[in-house]
Amino acid sequence: MTEQSPGPARTPRIALVGDRSPAVTSHARVPRLLDALADRDGLVVDAYWVGTEDAVEPGAVAGFDGVWLLPGSPYRSEAGALAAVRTARERGIPFLATCAGFQHTLLEYARHVCGLPAAAHAETDPDADPDDLVIARLACALAGHEGVVRLAPGSLAERVTGAERSVERYQCVYGPAGRHLETLRAHGLRFSGEDEAGEVRIVELPGHPFFLATLFQPELAGDGTRAHPMVRAFAAATARRVR
Repeated sequence: MTEQSPGPARTPRIALVGDRSPAVTSHARVPRLLDALADRDGLVVDAYWVGTEDAVEPGAVAGFDGVWLLPGSPYRSEAGALAAVRTARERGIPFLATCAGFQHTLLEYARHVCGLPAAAHAETDPDADPDDLVIARLACALAGHEGVVRLAPGSLAERVTGAERSVERYQCVYGPAGRHLETLRAHGLRFSGEDEAGEVRIVELPGHPFFLATLFQPELAGDGTRAHPMVRAFAAATARRVR
């Protein structure tokens, strides 16, 4: 009996979840980074834009090998952004979230894992009770800011970055409110990166194949000709899922 060799591996499919706009710098940068991953690292992925209004549909991102929740808030559909996070979290789909994606990752976790249905984001719900804010307006906006991030030893963030600290770029005005951080931690979310003031800047989910969210924007690192290690690790995780 002749053995048949396996066919060629399928190319991983990534959902870029966000409301694509030329006004959002990262939306223009990400396709270039994916090209660089193919050229420099041999990591080829097929990327598809999924607007947040489309992401709200059941199973909208379930068939993808990776989900990247991109910046660009306020999203047209907060529900769609949260649905993308939840699908990736519950189905073990490699997940990356940056800037507003980080903020909505915390919001989704607070509502659906921590049992805080009133958890709110100050940008989209400015009249919310301050006690319900998981994401608040930062006292000092980080738009255009660059700063050091310390990575927790043994964390996914440290492993993929290969360093104990890194310098990262931000474009955000909102960040995690301190009131609910211990609740998020107690329910399994790991805070794996802090700035020099001790503020949370990276979260991850132990036990998930790849689940990483950063308040900074790794897609803005460098000149766009080489992907940030976290972006590279995310793409590699999608390839592992296909295999």
